[in-house]
Amino acid sequence: MQQQQMMHATNATNLADILERVLDKGIVIAGDIQIKIADVELLNIKIRLLVCSVDKAMQMGINWWQQDPYLSTTAKDSALSKENAALQKRISRLEAKMK
Repeated sequence: MQQQQMMHATNATNLADILERVLDKGIVIAGDIQIKIADVELLNIKIRLLVCSVDKAMQMGINWWQQDPYLSTTAKDSALSKENAALQKRISRLEAKMK
């Protein structure tokens, strides 16, 4: 007869503590995959994974999501403004050529 153990709140607290520590300190997982045949490199994949909080990433100078138009409305507005300005210049040049 197997005895089932009850999960206590302390187990959940330990998991929460570990997650908080990982997000606060950060963790890096790195790996490389290389495929070679007869000393000829066919494929080289470098995998880098960083798990941390947004605050910790900003402290490390990592903020790529702020410039990504798919993730940031500020970046999206900036990209649209640049595209709009470029199109306005192009229209002006075309209108000048037509005169």
